Amino acid sequence: MIFELYILMKKGITILIVTLVTSLHAQQTISGSFSPADDYNWLIAYQLKPGSQVYTADTAIKNGLFTLNMPQNTPEGTYRLVYAVPQEEYYFDVIYNGKEDIKLDFNIEQGVVFTESNENILFSTYFKEINAVERELIAFYSKEMSDISVFNQIIKKYHSVQQSYEKKSQNLLSNHFIKANRSYVPTSFESVQEFVKKRKESFFDHLDVNNLILQSSRFLTEKLTNYIFTALPLEELTPVKKEQILQNNIDEVVQNLDDSSDDYVFNFLEALWQQTWTQEFRATSAYILTKYLKTSPVAAKNQEIIDEIETQVRLGLGATAPEITWKKEQGLEKLSALNGSERYVLVFWSSTCGHCLKEVPALHEELSTYSDVKVVAVGLEDDDLNWKVESAKLDNFEHVIALGKWESDYAKLYDIHSTPTYFILDENKKIISKPESDKEVVNFLNEN
Repeated sequence: MIFELYILMKKGITILIVTLVTSLHAQQTISGSFSPADDYNWLIAYQLKPGSQVYTADTAIKNGLFTLNMPQNTPEGTYRLVYAVPQEEYYFDVIYNGKEDIKLDFNIEQGVVFTESNENILFSTYFKEINAVERELIAFYSKEMSDISVFNQIIKKYHSVQQSYEKKSQNLLSNHFIKANRSYVPTSFESVQEFVKKRKESFFDHLDVNNLILQSSRFLTEKLTNYIFTALPLEELTPVKKEQILQNNIDEVVQNLDDSSDDYVFNFLEALWQQTWTQEFRATSAYILTKYLKTSPVAAKNQEIIDEIETQVRLGLGATAPEITWKKEQGLEKLSALNGSERYVLVFWSSTCGHCLKEVPALHEELSTYSDVKVVAVGLEDDDLNWKVESAKLDNFEHVIALGKWESDYAKLYDIHSTPTYFILDENKKIISKPESDKEVVNFLNEN
């Protein structure tokens, strides 16, 4: 828990800030360097808003140098500078207050270093210093140290840094975040159990989650998410118990967001769902989807997002493959009823798809000697004329026809948008791989 608590504090204080205010200012510039120079060509600036971002300006990076002219009367706030694709991975954020030019240097290893900008330099320095003190405090508890004088020195240092930067940042955009980042620190020595308990209980004391400036930032999203995942008791937890606590933490956060806009809450919970899903907290991701996303007042206008989530749940690795049925001479056959093989391959193809007519026969030939693999080929067809001819050539496969092609039930159930598309299942019909080609199918079967 000490390690997890450190993650909470570290992540909660190292996020570059995001703000949204309405005042307008004269034109300023953001300029600087990227290195290695040959690796970067273009820079795009987006203004961050609650749950979204808006294009603002762009410029070329020439010989590693750039100057981004912010449009006149650009609102103050935090702007995301994107320097490569995918955009959600290659970016950093800067504070733009409309009163000062910003100069910076960036390289992929050290990140961004501000060389001119009182706002950004102050903010960066604060988080470096407060982060260092937090590490000292966590180390004290983690190493079970008992020297009270050392403890008191750490506490004194923490309060000094926090109070100093709150004062320095008055009337600056960063003040909202520096104050919101204030954490519980005891005034005198207390046990680690008491420390962890009080830090959880006081988490929201200085964090106004309904503040629009904070809601326009990844700072708040990250801080709330870290709380959900790391505000845990010290005792050893079973997987079931841990998920129950995660769900309780989610309820607490949502209750605190009661005065926030429905759009902001939905966007936050959608991002949280993605994280719980990625970390394989399946019960918690289902909890978020069922209790909050699908019942949200803005669920209707976000139906596409909900549909994408439900598709991800239905077809994610580890999920049981949706049922497929087809007629055979002896009656109705079901995917779920197939047995006798260690692995199963589903291939969605079409007899009118030229690419399919190369890959699928090649796969048929390659797998002819695999006694522990059974293939179910689902033909997405407008009619059965070509399908009957081509499927007859693949006599080792089980064949299913789905009339209606892209609009057929199976194309929708398995979210098929191109052919051929492959799924590999284990003996229990759980999805274990989604290869991109017939060669990847064979490679996976050989290696697993």
